Amino acid sequence: MKAIGIVTSGGDAPGMNATIRAVTRVAAFKGFNVLGFCRGWEGLISDLVKPMSARSVSGIINLGGTILHTTRCPHIRTKAGLAKAAARLAEYDVDGLVVIGGDGSFRAAMALSELTDTPMVGIPATIDNDIYGTDETVGFDTAVNTAVAEIDKIRDTAISLDRIFVVEVMGRSRGFLAAMVGLTVGAEIILVPELPVREDEIFSVIKDNVSKGKRSAIIVAAEGIGDTRALSSAIEKNTGLETRLSILGYAQRGGSPTARSRYLASEFGKKAVELLAEGKSNCIVGLQNGKITSIGLRESAGASKPLDESILRLASILAT
Repeated sequence: MKAIGIVTSGGDAPGMNATIRAVTRVAAFKGFNVLGFCRGWEGLISDLVKPMSARSVSGIINLGGTILHTTRCPHIRTKAGLAKAAARLAEYDVDGLVVIGGDGSFRAAMALSELTDTPMVGIPATIDNDIYGTDETVGFDTAVNTAVAEIDKIRDTAISLDRIFVVEVMGRSRGFLAAMVGLTVGAEIILVPELPVREDEIFSVIKDNVSKGKRSAIIVAAEGIGDTRALSSAIEKNTGLETRLSILGYAQRGGSPTARSRYLASEFGKKAVELLAEGKSNCIVGLQNGKITSIGLRESAGASKPLDESILRLASILAT
């Protein structure tokens, strides 16, 4: 093992820089050279590469985003793109590639692994927390805390004006973020893509709360549940209560990572380099039952992580 490459791919997540730092410094400690491929898979295909060192990653542990930058790269899904990426790994004599990202990044890594002998290790970094094989991803805790801070402020307005607020958080197809945010802000209703809820059920909960003297509410909705603007209008029409929509948007992806996200980034980065040094290939690092471990890349990419529905049940009990 002489050279390790790093790619940050897909959507950014708070803690990616802390992960880059950990991989680079552990690799340097072990005497490996490190190459950073900029702009995700596009950098590997187009030869956007820069050497990394322990000093080049100074002062980034607290920064959001990724100093290597990232972009969506449709070329990596083509045979020609994969072939160029494989050739680039050979050109730079990369002995191991660390892929920092989410499920799309890992599927691309799996496809690339079929064209190259370069071992690959994935580090799950996504605010969606939807990677099979890890209980938590780098960036998830930060995104939760960002959303909670904003919704706590919205709650003040909701109570003051007797309003219903539908707060849309990220999550196109999965509801991990919405579930955890909803529980920790005391949301009266949580809506996730995995468990569709009829509008009349939502109206019923709100009307029941009004009968108890509760004239304000927070509804946390993952973006993947549908048209939240239309839902807000329907709630106001059917309950007679002023209803507003607040979309938190991309703020959830940014900001300084929490201590928890930095910790996972550091541990995951260390584990990734150790796996490569041990000759392990095509796996992802993860946190399972409080321990840093790993599973096969194909196993992770081919499975769907189940939503913990007990979070929603607890939130419902506590919101009564």
